[in-house]
Amino acid sequence: MTPILFVLGSCSSLQIGAALATQLFGELGAFGTTTLRLAIAAVILLVIVRPRVRSFTRQQWIAMILFGVVVGGMNGNFYAAIDRIPLGTAVAFEFLGPLTVAAVLSTRRSDLLWVALALAGVSLFGVESLTGAASLDLVGVMFALIAAVFWGLYVLTSARVGRLVPGQDGLAIAMAVGALTVLPLGTEGALVGLMDWRLLALATATAIMASVLPYTLELAALRRLPRHAFGILLSLEPVLALITGVLIIGQDATALRVLAAVLVVGASVGVTLTARSGAPDEPQPIDEEPGWDMPIPTHATVTGEMPVVLPDEDLAGDPHLAGDAGGETSRD
Repeated sequence: MTPILFVLGSCSSLQIGAALATQLFGELGAFGTTTLRLAIAAVILLVIVRPRVRSFTRQQWIAMILFGVVVGGMNGNFYAAIDRIPLGTAVAFEFLGPLTVAAVLSTRRSDLLWVALALAGVSLFGVESLTGAASLDLVGVMFALIAAVFWGLYVLTSARVGRLVPGQDGLAIAMAVGALTVLPLGTEGALVGLMDWRLLALATATAIMASVLPYTLELAALRRLPRHAFGILLSLEPVLALITGVLIIGQDATALRVLAAVLVVGASVGVTLTARSGAPDEPQPIDEEPGWDMPIPTHATVTGEMPVVLPDEDLAGDPHLAGDAGGETSRD
């Protein structure tokens, strides 16, 4: 049960972090909050990971910079979305990104049906709005859909960084690049947060809950769970986001919203269970049967900072890492 609790703890931490972030929007703005949160998370990760920046090749730098730009775009647009629409609704829309990538990369064309199921789920939000049961801010929906596109790109860029950059160096660098990416839109708000200890403390808590803690828990879970089980557990994100919105932010959970979340979760689980077979020359994780391969490096998170595609030696359990639930890579 321990790795399962790690994943559920990660998902819950991410949603709580998003809920905390909404408390900053009034004074810092969505992009100011994003900038400050990513900057704090970057500082924490850079101190912990201590990337060997001088050893990176041009190819590695390009991969990390692209990944960082995607991280910034995804986080900024997601926060702009939850500033206007409910948290659970935004997560459901954002899930369309990785689900679409999963279906496109899958060898089973029938996986497009899972995307159709997810689309049916999110369309219920439109039905709710048209019937007058609840209003839906179209600008917020637009931001959520842009975040979905960035999450789809995150899937691809994080996978490339996972292949090219050892350990967690790529994540630490990408987080810093992500903060710089949204800085032009969030400078004013970030400066306001830096000058107020109360806001800075809340932003630090947000960075820990939405970045550092979930990363630590997910990394520990990945070393103990088969990737298909890990992906299924992460598929619970829309439901957990809905629950968090109700309990912490005080948002409504209508019958249509619950049904929409269930349909999106069902689509995500379906994509995970019908994952394509790996290529013959592709390394096979030791915890799974030959031929199994996740179609995407699924990351829970609504905020997506963590590359789930890890080097094989990490998944196999480096003797220095296997007992380290803190996520810090060992160094010679």
